Amino acid sequence: MNEEKVDIGDIENGKVDIQDKKVDIKSVLSEKGSDFSVKTTIHIHRLFEKFGFDEVFGRSAVMELLELKGSGASKLLSNLVKADIIEPVSGHGKGKYKFKK
Repeated sequence: MNEEKVDIGDIENGKVDIQDKKVDIKSVLSEKGSDFSVKTTIHIHRLFEKFGFDEVFGRSAVMELLELKGSGASKLLSNLVKADIIEPVSGHGKGKYKFKK
């Protein structure tokens, strides 16, 4: 096995990228040029870490993951669709989405 040694200080300072997915969502957000609040940006990152580009999710999954009420989850999903970050998906039931590549 070829294991790279990592200094714990680098992890704490955010110098070590342990997930390629984080890079992908950052580039998506910067391309879209959306001015989201810090809280919304954190929500987007948490959703992306959980679902990535390929997994389908709906309002109930957003409510559970982000501990939001139904109206907050719906508003977040609506804003992400408007910002062209997620897209509705057919064939999985009503109100299902996935991240756009």
